[in-house]
Amino acid sequence: MVEERAQPPVVEERAQSPVVEERVQPPVVEERVQPPVVEERVQPPVVEERARRASRDQDVAPVRAFWERLGLPGLVDVHAHFLPPPIEKAVYAVFDAAGPKIGRPWPIRYRAPVEERVALLRAMGVRAFPTLPYAHKPGVAGFLNDWARDFAREVPESLWSGTFFPEPEAGAYVADLVGAGIAVFKVHVQVGEFHLDDRLLDPVWGVLEDAGTPVVVHAGSGPVANAFTGPEPMRAVLERFPRLAVVVAHMGAPEYDGFFALAERFERVRLDTTMVFTDFFDEAAGRFPDHLVPALRDLGGKILLGTDFPTIPYPYAHQLESLERLGLGDDWLRAVCWENGAALFGVGSSR
Repeated sequence: MVEERAQPPVVEERAQSPVVEERVQPPVVEERVQPPVVEERVQPPVVEERARRASRDQDVAPVRAFWERLGLPGLVDVHAHFLPPPIEKAVYAVFDAAGPKIGRPWPIRYRAPVEERVALLRAMGVRAFPTLPYAHKPGVAGFLNDWARDFAREVPESLWSGTFFPEPEAGAYVADLVGAGIAVFKVHVQVGEFHLDDRLLDPVWGVLEDAGTPVVVHAGSGPVANAFTGPEPMRAVLERFPRLAVVVAHMGAPEYDGFFALAERFERVRLDTTMVFTDFFDEAAGRFPDHLVPALRDLGGKILLGTDFPTIPYPYAHQLESLERLGLGDDWLRAVCWENGAALFGVGSSR
């Protein structure tokens, strides 16, 4: 009985199969004759995406191999940049044009959408990184700080970053950000064209000294000097605010000696490795002096990994390889690439 009841639908299905086949066949035929058109439309972005993914995969493996060999949980990069789209576009244009503050061709290796850059850092094992906005004129710090706050809320690995500029309201908005728990600030005197010892910044330095909140400062004359760069303005600030927590970007290149002297003299002055020791930076900002290599070991607890991702012209791993070839040992590398940054920013191995 079950078989008899089941039989009619089967017969009906078989009887109708030519109709079904006739209805289905056109799309199948169409699909078979269409590939050249579909391929022509889809292929360029597919090729671009595949190339980008392949490049990313090639960049990921050596970075992970580096920290895995050292037995680290990953990396803490204290000098990376994420900026609001209109600001980022303008910055990229300056690099592309090798503008007067760049001084030479400077291809950007990691020019990609924000989501892809974050994913790449995660894939490489960078457990914490800042956004480091930097105000280039009065009145823009608020916009940059609001954007960076939102970014930090959305990206757990991001160290909440901010910036300031010599302007009457700087002390107030920096105090508000410090009170809210911001992790780090960034200023760039070469781009912003201001003096660190501008008296409008005195309230800022006072707040930061009391709180211990670090500020990454690009004060060296690399890649192009101007009237605002060099160690002397920073020395003047530190003599009045001696417990200020400063991270000297690029180790102060090319005035390495002057900035190393400040790190030796002042307790909370640190140096980041950003681009230093790489082949590109040796040409762009001056080779690191051999006589300071012992100081790298002596100041080991004050040296922090920085890269300048994404605006670097070489693979991320080249920065790590450049540190390794200094020959200062695995313990030094562990301190620089994880321990020192993790201690400064409270990054745990489970982050």
